[in-house]
Amino acid sequence: MIRKIADGVYNVGAIDWERTLFDEIVPLPQGTSYNAYLVKGENKTAIIDTVEPEKLEQLIDNLEELKVDKIDYIVSNHAEQDHSGGIPYLLKRYPEAKVVTNAKCMGFEKDLLHLKDEDFIIIKEGDTLELGGKTLKFIMTPWVHWPETMTTYLMEDRIAFTCDFFGSHAATSHTFAEQYDRIYHEAKRYYAEIMMPFRQIITRNIKKIEELEPRIIAPSHGPAYSDPKFIIDAYKEWTSSETKNEVLILYVSMHGSTKKMVYALVDYLGEEGVEVKVRDLITSNLGEIAIDMVDVTTIILATPTMLAGPHPHAVYAAYLTNALKPKAKFVGIMGSYGWGGRTVDILKSNLGALKVEILEPLLIKGLPKKEDYDKIKEFAKIIAEKHREVGVMK
Repeated sequence: MIRKIADGVYNVGAIDWERTLFDEIVPLPQGTSYNAYLVKGENKTAIIDTVEPEKLEQLIDNLEELKVDKIDYIVSNHAEQDHSGGIPYLLKRYPEAKVVTNAKCMGFEKDLLHLKDEDFIIIKEGDTLELGGKTLKFIMTPWVHWPETMTTYLMEDRIAFTCDFFGSHAATSHTFAEQYDRIYHEAKRYYAEIMMPFRQIITRNIKKIEELEPRIIAPSHGPAYSDPKFIIDAYKEWTSSETKNEVLILYVSMHGSTKKMVYALVDYLGEEGVEVKVRDLITSNLGEIAIDMVDVTTIILATPTMLAGPHPHAVYAAYLTNALKPKAKFVGIMGSYGWGGRTVDILKSNLGALKVEILEPLLIKGLPKKEDYDKIKEFAKIIAEKHREVGVMK
């Protein structure tokens, strides 16, 4: 399926309606796409990024439909194989083509794709490439989400080809984002899963894209944006230091004691005027948890003690929180135990990368009793007071 972006500019990539998992960890409830953009100048033709190797047939069919018999440049914004994996095939099909990218990306692609030095033209920040009536300018946007990533800007048409930056895992026949509710959600999921750990660097890269004043933002996953302000404003909100008056509780319960504690805390937080999201770690997936983490002020890890430590799913949740580095201000640990253990120490050891205040843990022995519910109520009051201190509630 070919989608026209502008005169002489086409999305010739592939839509993957059926893929359900990415990187063997990220759920894809809406599938995904691998966008490759053909730019036809008066003298030269370039393709910006390629596709997952399994979807090469779709790319080739699209190029044949457009009667592309020559490609001069294969611009590679990012070395990860869902964007670079088609390069070796294109070099064989179009032997006159050169891979245009930065030096760091070249190094990765030599390792990942076994390309040779002579396959490349190396560019730097601000360099341009003339195609004849169409000029490509290269902007370095590192750590969105690899260190070598860059943006290619088509100057005459004001199109920013941002690769993973501003992307969304969404299989759609729309050329441009039209179902904003759906795309907002999927773009936020995408940001949460792979971009959030690099929030501060991404803030600087947003400014770089804004300064270009693009008319269109064309990422390499999901639809393009004919209203760049929509996705730029969303990223500004997600990457800002501001949080919401929300608590996210991630819990696992074996025999019901921890679950009783969790839902008592939900009620008490509600009485204090704090909004709560609850995720059962047994039934929730990474995407749901990651989206919930984007805006919350407090994250609570609730777990029973199992074999002298936290339940393995709670350890996973702590590790995931540490890896995603949300902008939360506080983390709490709570749960039930039978005879003791190192639950708190183990969970804390998995949270070392977070710049948060870890609240005084709340552990109770066995099934919660009346006095334990009093402690949970006090825990809710402490959380509410913390939220007042940082200004997310009055």
